[in-house]
Amino acid sequence: MRAAQKGDVGAYAELLRLSIPVIKRIANSGRHFGLEIDDIVQDVLMSMHSVRHTYDPGRPFVPWLASITRHRLVDAQRRKSRINQNETAVPEIPETFSGAHPKSDMESQGDPELLKRAIAELPAGQRQAVELLKLKELSLKEASAATGMSIAALKVAVHRGLKALRLRLAGPAADVEDDQDES
Repeated sequence: MRAAQKGDVGAYAELLRLSIPVIKRIANSGRHFGLEIDDIVQDVLMSMHSVRHTYDPGRPFVPWLASITRHRLVDAQRRKSRINQNETAVPEIPETFSGAHPKSDMESQGDPELLKRAIAELPAGQRQAVELLKLKELSLKEASAATGMSIAALKVAVHRGLKALRLRLAGPAADVEDDQDES
């Protein structure tokens, strides 16, 4: 380590190579709660590299390395403990579809003709905003240039248009829910 601190790259590479078995021995000493030893080794090597300037050449190297290893083990145990406290084991991943076959794209999108009619029934400004921003996927700047409307007016128009479409396509139940949301 003394030679590595003086800039000897070969000595540093050799130090890292010789440190790995020492780190593994310390990490394996108690099998530290199922931690991945290779992850611990990498963590220790990274720490060792970042704090190598703190090594005192007048003192033994192995206790310094052992101290870093123990600290990284404690950190890993804490990390694993926090993860285990917040995770819930699920015996089986639930299915997303209750039927035998998933819904097709057409089933999930509804009736395209009904949507076209609903869009056609919107006021002109809302219809134009929905068509340009949502169907043709123009940017707000492009839609503003095409319509002459300000960006703020386009945002309001598309918001109101989408809200009106949701209400028309959802039916009478949505009217009641929407009234409750606004109160």
